[in-house]
Amino acid sequence: FTMAQQHPHPTEINLHQKSRMLEITFDDGAQFAMSCEYLRVNSPSAEVQGHSPGDSVLQVDKEDVNIERIEPVGNYGIQIYFDDEHNTGIYSWDTLYRLGSNKEQNWQDYLQRLKEAGAPHSELGNAKS
Repeated sequence: FTMAQQHPHPTEINLHQKSRMLEITFDDGAQFAMSCEYLRVNSPSAEVQGHSPGDSVLQVDKEDVNIERIEPVGNYGIQIYFDDEHNTGIYSWDTLYRLGSNKEQNWQDYLQRLKEAGAPHSELGNAKS
């Protein structure tokens, strides 16, 4: 076991603003494509996650959110600037890897929370026209 295996680093980060997708390739070969919405609603920032576990704030109406720019933070992560003015989330490589690895589960959890909150989303078939 080398340190590199425990903490994968990205070899490539591509932002596709048209399709609102962020693609990340890690040095262990893992490749993830995550939507801007997915990254936005799972922002590691305090205003989304809250200050203690179970404190997280449900993010709604983020289907059209896009990423304006991405800036490196040291050599451990990136800061993502979203076009809804949200830019306080620092996404470490570990966080991005975890978000990528658990995308399906996280996304279903998110849709479930929206459903319970009665919030509109196109994937729930209750979007505002």
